[in-house]
Amino acid sequence: MDAYIQPINLFITVFTILAFVIWIPWLIYTYRKYGFLPLSKMLISFSFIFYFFSALFLVILPLPTIRDTCSMQEPGTQHYSLVPFRFISDIFKNSGMVWTQPGTFIHLFEQTAFYQAFFNFLMLMPFGVYLRYFLKQKKQWKIALGITFVLTLFFEMIQVTGILGYYNCAYRIFDVDDLLLNTLGGIVGFFIAPAVLALFPSKEKIHEKADFLLKLDEVRSLSVLIAVALDLFFTDIATQIFLHYTSVNDVNEFLVRSISLFVFFFVIPIFWNGRTIGTFIMRFRYDSKVSRRTTINRLFKRFAAIYVTFFITFVINVLTTSQISMDSPYYHVSYFLQIGTMILYGIVTIVLFIHIMLVVFGKGKRRFYFDEASDLYTTKK
Repeated sequence: MDAYIQPINLFITVFTILAFVIWIPWLIYTYRKYGFLPLSKMLISFSFIFYFFSALFLVILPLPTIRDTCSMQEPGTQHYSLVPFRFISDIFKNSGMVWTQPGTFIHLFEQTAFYQAFFNFLMLMPFGVYLRYFLKQKKQWKIALGITFVLTLFFEMIQVTGILGYYNCAYRIFDVDDLLLNTLGGIVGFFIAPAVLALFPSKEKIHEKADFLLKLDEVRSLSVLIAVALDLFFTDIATQIFLHYTSVNDVNEFLVRSISLFVFFFVIPIFWNGRTIGTFIMRFRYDSKVSRRTTINRLFKRFAAIYVTFFITFVINVLTTSQISMDSPYYHVSYFLQIGTMILYGIVTIVLFIHIMLVVFGKGKRRFYFDEASDLYTTKK
């Protein structure tokens, strides 16, 4: 059992890291396609990624400690098994089952060969469910069968080639029974998928909701948050590039970040009809619904609200990380000052977190403080 649980536990750590890398791009893609973020599609897509890599880890882990795997094996070691249904005889072997004694049948399910065959059957069953979701129609089962067979063949080839030649000898065998059981499990999953997929809304309902929201010209708060996160990301990239060619100190960093924020959150929206790079990616813009001059004034207020947050956190960070010699008469004062700034930083962080949660889960009843302060409106038009 540990041979199956260990790879999954290891991938949980890897997937946590990958999730941060793919989360925002996937949200952007989904939002641009539907105009909102369907929770069902996010769950299905992320669970598919998690499942696929978990299955891959089950195939390749644990890895040998050295690349010269040939030295770890006896000469003439066979790396393949081409006899189909051999797992059946392995289950009956040494099971102690007697046909005339039904009470001994239970011993079949206690064999290692049975567990191995059963888990091989189960491994690609979820894959069949995902295929049914993507292919939709039951009559596409032949395509699902072909895709499942190719995937399990790929897994077996990875094993027999020592991860495509990374190891000089295979450290697991190519087993035709694994090929049959994996494929069978995948196609069974394809046919039982409707019982699972009934828990999620259909693609037709998602498209209907997308059309409805488009007519309402409604921009969700999570989309606004992602747009701000993207703008801050591009601001940080611009800052790091500029600081790379200059001396890095607190003063330079403060000036460069201030200029970057001014450009990305005020200058660009003025010349781009209320759009920032983030809002352009998320397909909306800001407008005052009054006049261009009013829009410019309110865009500046929005920038000022965001800049104040940056200014406070930057000053707190400088005060927290500043070092004063113990011989200085101001050492004790600086000690209490650092403690105070750390507490203040924690308070600011908690307040911002609560504010974001209230807005994101407030069902449109609240707006982010920078939008509320500027009295700007979001529109997809």
